[in-house]
Amino acid sequence: MARRPLPGILSNRPAWDRGRDLARFAADNATDVLHPIITITRGLRRQAAWLHRWWSTAPRDRRNTTLFVSAAALFVVALLPYGPVLVGVGLMGSAAWLGRDRVRAPDGPSEAERVRLRCLYEALVPYLSAEGDPRPLYRHEGDWRHAFVAYQFAQGRLVALRLRYPAYFTDGEPESRARIEQLLHAKAGRGREYRFDWNEEENHLTLTALPPLPTTIVAQRFVTAPGETVLGFTDADSASRTIPVRVDDTVRDAPPVVWRTGPRSTEPHLLAVGRPGSGVTTLLRSIALQALHHGDLLAVDGGGTGEYLFLSGRPGVLAVESGLAGALATLEWAAHETERRLIAVSRARQAGRPAPRDTRRPLWIIVDRPSGLSQLAHAEGRTDPLRLLEVPLRHGRAAGVAVALGEQAEALDFGELRHANARVVLGALPAAQIRDVLGALPCTTPAAHVPAGRGYARLGDGPVQRLQVPATPDPYDEDTPDAHRQLVLSLLPTAHPQPVSMAKSPETGGG
Repeated sequence: MARRPLPGILSNRPAWDRGRDLARFAADNATDVLHPIITITRGLRRQAAWLHRWWSTAPRDRRNTTLFVSAAALFVVALLPYGPVLVGVGLMGSAAWLGRDRVRAPDGPSEAERVRLRCLYEALVPYLSAEGDPRPLYRHEGDWRHAFVAYQFAQGRLVALRLRYPAYFTDGEPESRARIEQLLHAKAGRGREYRFDWNEEENHLTLTALPPLPTTIVAQRFVTAPGETVLGFTDADSASRTIPVRVDDTVRDAPPVVWRTGPRSTEPHLLAVGRPGSGVTTLLRSIALQALHHGDLLAVDGGGTGEYLFLSGRPGVLAVESGLAGALATLEWAAHETERRLIAVSRARQAGRPAPRDTRRPLWIIVDRPSGLSQLAHAEGRTDPLRLLEVPLRHGRAAGVAVALGEQAEALDFGELRHANARVVLGALPAAQIRDVLGALPCTTPAAHVPAGRGYARLGDGPVQRLQVPATPDPYDEDTPDAHRQLVLSLLPTAHPQPVSMAKSPETGGG
């Protein structure tokens, strides 16, 4: 144990030096001894200040009532044995509690955070200032606190920022917005996704660092109604509801991106665009597994890689084709079936009857990479498969036919965008191509690392949402983990044998 140094009065230093040390030593010890009294005095002062504030703000009638009740209470306490002592002890205890030293959190940002905000403010000066502005909000060596309304740091990194910008800034032009967003993305820290919310009415811009979307959700039976298909999962503030999902043997709620089909849907058909390996086939497999629980399915694999062979022979799967001849025959039948359904529904409505049962069961047509089949058809002088899809795309909504197309970004035909109002872009694509497919740019920056199934979705004229497709691998692939293989196979419907009656009927004498 370290020894305390002797007071200066016992040393042989000069008298004035020893006197100063003696005074400091006495003051330190007096502070330690008188600390309880100082604490209680501070508490009494705070109680008196609170009482004075209350007395100055309370109405007159309330003051009189409070004085009468207090005087009556003091009179009753004075008559009780040890009443004044207990009141004094309680008053001193409350004063000691109020007078204790409180460790206050430092107000404002730290020095490192102020440097970050200062650098960000200086970087915005060339973009948000003008020469003729008499009172510029952004100027060199200016005060960043006037421009940054709110900010938040986490682990030394900026996670939220709300800034003001002058009214003459052209916030209605995408190019001007893109410059500011690119600058903030670079200065706030790369490697994360940021969302930018522009408020043109109040001239405010809010930057928010987004957490990465979970990639651990695999294909499973989702809690949806008939006509609803889960495309993937997005941010909590972008979805109107959550559904329970199983992740690593635990169940939690996740916000889905739900695609609705049917006669009243405004986006009955879907187009998914991406580069090889981006997850377009995974999305179509996930849609097929969900569609089989409520309807029939046709699958056409234009790539010819056998990604959908696990569907062959399953109940509800009408055909799985990968060759040109089989694909043309299947799509031609789908066009005739769409026309047949449309005529049957129209005649039933004219006669005032409900639609036939065979027209109310949804028919799903999934076509993956039709451009490969189109090239073969042109080479052989045969009908283009995309032309056969025009009838289901035009009239499928009224006939209960839904079409899901998957195409590579390099081979995209913009004629396919006319009837597919539900659109998905997966993988890392240029901003111009994303805008051409979705019709609008996303309000978030691209991710630093784009996993398979990661992209954006837009349903009709709605907002662009971030999307992570649930992992749905090919169960016949050798590289698929056994757990995922069994999970995908368990989602396939199984055949239910029709009951056979062995009783004899009076008409035929048998059954």
